Amino acid sequence: MTPCLLALETSQNACSVALSMEGAVIGRWERLPQGHAARLLPMVDEVLAEAGIGLVALDAFAYGQGPGSFTGLRIAAAVVQGLAFGIHRPVVPVSTLAVLAQSLEATHSLIAIDARMDQVYWGAYVRDSDGVPELVGAEEVTAPEAVRLPEGDDNWLGGGSGWDRYVDRLLPHLGPRVRTWHPDLLPDARHLIPIASAYWQRGVALPAEQALPVYIRNKVAKRSSDRE
Repeated sequence: MTPCLLALETSQNACSVALSMEGAVIGRWERLPQGHAARLLPMVDEVLAEAGIGLVALDAFAYGQGPGSFTGLRIAAAVVQGLAFGIHRPVVPVSTLAVLAQSLEATHSLIAIDARMDQVYWGAYVRDSDGVPELVGAEEVTAPEAVRLPEGDDNWLGGGSGWDRYVDRLLPHLGPRVRTWHPDLLPDARHLIPIASAYWQRGVALPAEQALPVYIRNKVAKRSSDRE
């Protein structure tokens, strides 16, 4: 059974909502460095109106849990938590890095996004039998030079803002195994849908009150000793 899902993604410089119903996906996406909170609920209303349904028709809510902008992550989690709690529906958290991996037409993806503070959030993904990106190892936040690929396949595709800002620090040790990269990649809730649908069917869903952001790094700003 394919669930009726509403997905929200506000982790980076884009704001998006997607609705999956009876195999069709309706979405809204805008490049938006700021103002996610003001735009998110109107987008929800737009996709529901286009589908001709209300919130009660949904089986579950999904959201990009992070990593990403601390403010953006809190917005998506708070809105999903409020909507889901109001109609007693579960929530399905999905990694922002996995969403970016899903958007790439590749079996092996190395996602790296700018984490500021001279670091990147990164993770290596390989598609499973359902076509869903599966994390190999762990998602981490490190200096670009510390990003590593799993042993084995050498046909990786890179993606994310980390490949824009730090490509000169990623390529020297990754280049021979990464065939190309997409530095302008931003998450879209439409790419969140297939992952969340697979998770939901596997029973990976949480009560609304557990819809929380995942920061990976809990330090918002460097201490003075870290800047030296």
